Amino acid sequence: MINITKLLYNVSSYGDELRYRKDLSLGERKPIVVWNTSRRCNLSCVHCYSDSGNQSYSGELTTEEAQTMIKDLAVFKVPVLLFSGGEPLLRKDIFILNALARSLGIRSVISTNGTLITEAMARKIKKEGFDYVGVSLDGIGKNNDRFRGKRGAFTQAVRGIRNLVAAGQKVGLRFTITRHNYHDLSAIFKLVEDEAINRVCFYHLVYAGRGSSMIEDDVSHRETRQAIDSLCAWTDYLNTKGLQKEILTVDNHADGPYIYLRLQKENPRKAEKVLELLRCNGGNSSGIGIANIDTQGNVHADQFWQSYSFGNIRENTFGAIWLDTSDERMRKLKDRKAFIKGRCSSCRFLDICNANFRVRAEAVYNDIWQEDPACYLTDEEITKP
Repeated sequence: MINITKLLYNVSSYGDELRYRKDLSLGERKPIVVWNTSRRCNLSCVHCYSDSGNQSYSGELTTEEAQTMIKDLAVFKVPVLLFSGGEPLLRKDIFILNALARSLGIRSVISTNGTLITEAMARKIKKEGFDYVGVSLDGIGKNNDRFRGKRGAFTQAVRGIRNLVAAGQKVGLRFTITRHNYHDLSAIFKLVEDEAINRVCFYHLVYAGRGSSMIEDDVSHRETRQAIDSLCAWTDYLNTKGLQKEILTVDNHADGPYIYLRLQKENPRKAEKVLELLRCNGGNSSGIGIANIDTQGNVHADQFWQSYSFGNIRENTFGAIWLDTSDERMRKLKDRKAFIKGRCSSCRFLDICNANFRVRAEAVYNDIWQEDPACYLTDEEITKP
């Protein structure tokens, strides 16, 4: 995750104490855990990595199993538990499980489509102490509804955001950039401004689950560069207006070097400070600083890498699974630089992006150690001076 507001204006925000700690190496970080609470969802998004539907699924963790898992996460000192799905608000015990996590010192976050957040639900989420709620949109109006597979999903999600804002709950918007909604970026920023949304995360497309059939739907490298330029311009605009908004990008750490190279031309002194922050960040942390536990209790390197599991929390504790480097893939992910191939292997920014997403390389090249096909930096930009 790249905090553009932090890089451009040195304004710290939620999560930056984990993201830019100088006293903690990438290998020493305890992971943020994304837990797929249930596969069930009331929508049917075209890029859903969990391939969810509005139905019950067998074999999901029971309340008691989830409570044991959360206790294990606390023992391992996991800092944040992100309740994801499917749609996490369809899980009836989510508030019970959140209360346990909070009591054990784990910060809690919800990732939701927002359509179920009534005024009463928003107040309950606030009362129960969730640190943050991320609401996903994939465009404006009908464009969002087409992605989300339900007419009216956009209106319902915006209503959910308004209810959260009114309840005083910290809320942010999540937007995955594709060639089908790329043109909605400016309208998304207008929505952020109009609806008093203080945080917006722009996700790059990760080819996994349903998304693996969407490789051709990713934006081009040229369009990606234009998108980041646009995000930086909007960050400047919002700052000029005195609006405190957190603008972040997710799932492509090439954004960091790209912004650094921009700043080298515009403000070299600031560029060097940005470079220091990016080195503290350390780049992609799949298998290191981010983990996923799926609905069945299987542990994955991140929420997109559902095809490979390191173990199951029904059989072993999360900490034991996460530290078990007898698994070759886990061992290599934790110190991956020697195994990286292609352009990434000789890139001068390897220590900043950490070779980015391995699951994307697997989707395109059938080789998890190949270069990330979504890196949009030119050969000239990545060549060591």
